Amino acid sequence: MTINDILASPWLLAAAGFSLLGLLLLIASLVALFKVRPFRFLLRLLAGVVAILIAAFASAVGLGTVGYRALTHEAVAAQVHVQPVGPQKFSATLRFPDGRESTYELAGDEIYVDAHILKWKPVANLLGLHTAYELDRIAGRYHSLKDEQVSPRTVHALGTDKPIDLFNLRRRYTFLAPLLDAEYGSASFVPVTEPAELDVRISTTGVLIRERQP
Repeated sequence: MTINDILASPWLLAAAGFSLLGLLLLIASLVALFKVRPFRFLLRLLAGVVAILIAAFASAVGLGTVGYRALTHEAVAAQVHVQPVGPQKFSATLRFPDGRESTYELAGDEIYVDAHILKWKPVANLLGLHTAYELDRIAGRYHSLKDEQVSPRTVHALGTDKPIDLFNLRRRYTFLAPLLDAEYGSASFVPVTEPAELDVRISTTGVLIRERQP
């Protein structure tokens, strides 16, 4: 994680602020203890613990959503140029909204892309958390089931490593259900028979791959 990731995440900034506040309150509680002021000690200790718990929650959300992008109705997650380079082989160059560009060599008849989608519940929407997505993987796909079983498979990760993976945590722990749903976007794939410019789009229903309109 870079400093830009931290500065771009209000949750991580909030976590830093509450952590500092919690530390100051804990120090203040120790001062009150040394001065034999039990009521102030307990009050400041409780406030410090609450601030640190809020910081931990904000930190978990901030770290878990690094790499995800906000989704309203439909968004272009990547522009793709596909180029056949041989029988059942092609290259795919992805250009992402943040300016990054990556090229992948794939085997198969079709290009396949799927995504992770985090759908926050209304109670979380009140905290400013809304549906977000992250492309998960790109792969080559064969028309024939036999080819899928015996021909070379090519799969590449598109997501980023995270200290906390909210997507996997939600799928593992049901107690997070009141806050969010974690869904795989319905994966999309299209044939690659000639050079083409494509858009990978994410909607609230999943992944779409469409030919780019002039």
